[in-house]
Amino acid sequence: MNIRTWIMIIINLLVVFVVLFISAIFYKEFSKVLDDRVLQQLNSIKTLKYNQFEELLNSEWENFKVDSIYNALEFDIPKEKYTSTGIYDLTHLHPKKETSVTFIKIQNGQRKARVLAYQKIKDILLERTGMGVSGESYLVGNDYRLRSQSRFFPNKTPNTIICKTKGADDAIKGIKKTGIFPDYRGVHVYSAYQPIKISNLNWGILSEMDVQEVAIPLTKMRQKLILIIIGILILAIILSLFLTRIITNPIIKMKENLMVMAKGNYIDSNSASKISEKPKEIQEMFEALSSLKIALSGAVDFSVEIGNMNLQSTYNPKSADDLLGHTLLKMRQKLIAFRNKEQKINLLNKRVLVERLEDERKKLARELHDGIGPFLTSLKFYVQNYVKDTMHKNEIKKMIDDTIIEVRSMTNALMPSTLEDFGLGATLKNYIEAIRLSAQITINFEDLSKQNNSNISNKQAVNLFRVVQELINNTIKHSKATQVIITLSEFDDFVSLYYFDNGCGFDIKTIKLGSGITNIKERVEIFNGKIDIDSTNGSTIFVIELPL
Repeated sequence: MNIRTWIMIIINLLVVFVVLFISAIFYKEFSKVLDDRVLQQLNSIKTLKYNQFEELLNSEWENFKVDSIYNALEFDIPKEKYTSTGIYDLTHLHPKKETSVTFIKIQNGQRKARVLAYQKIKDILLERTGMGVSGESYLVGNDYRLRSQSRFFPNKTPNTIICKTKGADDAIKGIKKTGIFPDYRGVHVYSAYQPIKISNLNWGILSEMDVQEVAIPLTKMRQKLILIIIGILILAIILSLFLTRIITNPIIKMKENLMVMAKGNYIDSNSASKISEKPKEIQEMFEALSSLKIALSGAVDFSVEIGNMNLQSTYNPKSADDLLGHTLLKMRQKLIAFRNKEQKINLLNKRVLVERLEDERKKLARELHDGIGPFLTSLKFYVQNYVKDTMHKNEIKKMIDDTIIEVRSMTNALMPSTLEDFGLGATLKNYIEAIRLSAQITINFEDLSKQNNSNISNKQAVNLFRVVQELINNTIKHSKATQVIITLSEFDDFVSLYYFDNGCGFDIKTIKLGSGITNIKERVEIFNGKIDIDSTNGSTIFVIELPL
């Protein structure tokens, strides 16, 4: 495979990994937040039901204590049991096993009892506001049987339904918690539960909702993520084609020039005049090639003069390391010394000269070929900037390092991934958070940019990000400041960056501005922006505005 194919494969594999990784993290976090919200909602509903049930028991109990009229029970209470005042669960004594919350008091040596109307319990627990289609709240006794009506089995007596679930078990054991597990139907549900320990009751109350119902928005989001991933992959393929063209076209041109040189033509070269719009490093490569051709042309011209036995010609080596030039000069001296020798010796000397010259040409050609690798540096820095996972980054870097020996930087023209994915505000926030962890300085950042439909272009975002980097760097290194305030504001027709630090400041009129502030001014100028610097009263303020 050629280099263009390799670059496309590596870039697109990298994009696929990054997109899938970010999507998986986003989906996982969204799912976690959704789980927490649902469990919080169920916990609130469960608490409300518990309070209503407790209030009902207390109210009925107070009424019972003062009433003197008692209705006959549908079941008999053993005389030797339930001999103290309190609230009891006597469901097991009911002939139809209907829920029987029984109030008992001892009055004048006699036991008086009343059963709480089951309909009142149903009215509380069957009210399902905020619980969706599948939600329900219910009571469980210490025998792991329901004590309230199941909305899924409305025709069954609650006591006939066994609820041996994690939530019921924990609630009866006195544990108040939330979780996701199968309910008494065997269906996975979100559940919030707590014990009911009122008087002699040892029950549990649970509020639950089916996981399948809650997962509907997750399914829709997953489908949208798939469409977004496909769109990003298509865009990545287009960008990789464009990037490989930028990288490989100069290499192909270099190969053509080297082939011309291999044929012995060191003069015919127009490459340097055609690469003015190429990246700086590639332009410098072609300029170095042109310089090499000029040097070789001089050496070749000198060798031609020697070949014509014009031993009076002169040649100045380019440096002490000009092996070919010094070798030719030595050869000229030998030719002068052996000028009058036999033709056979002269022919032999010429053959040695040609052989050594060819050896040097092969060596120089091999060195040039091995030196092409630095111009693929952009690929390595592309990986360093876009891959966040250290393990995968090292694996990909090793693959590149096996084939490229001397790679240098080219990715400074590429924008940070977070700028494309999340915008300037989020990028600055992440960067400032990282600075807070490493520097003893307080940084307050306020993001007033538009979160949706922002008009800040990617190039403007990159430049503003670099400006903030430079300003914070200068503050930490020179200003001795303890506080920094940064505000990013986006208006209809311009974006504003306000930067303040309470450091020692500087005199704008007398101080020699370093390359940092000069670079900031140049970044503002290329976008037709305005910059105001106020460094008085022991503080420094930068106000930058870029038109949108």
